[in-house]
Amino acid sequence: MNSKLAAVLALFLISVAVSQGRTLPRMATELRCQCIATHSKFIPPKAIQDVKLTQSGPHCKNVEVIATLKDGREVCLDPTAPWVQRIVNAIMAKAQLNSDSPL
Repeated sequence: MNSKLAAVLALFLISVAVSQGRTLPRMATELRCQCIATHSKFIPPKAIQDVKLTQSGPHCKNVEVIATLKDGREVCLDPTAPWVQRIVNAIMAKAQLNSDSPL
């Protein structure tokens, strides 16, 4: 009986270790800055497909603005560049309008 219990316990511990190993890499990427360097030269808005804004926090001390271009590339934008600030303000204003509209 003790050997069966030990075998079940060993299998349980192995399965927990394996499942924890799968989540560690994902957690590591979420707990650090995504942008190593930023791009400050103007990019025409027509070339931008999507913009993701990440506020500073425990994962990263920097505000990060990541643009997905229509050709599929992701570019980290300089959040202090005036043209980037205009894009972020426009996105936030649009989001505010969408959240104010009744369902």
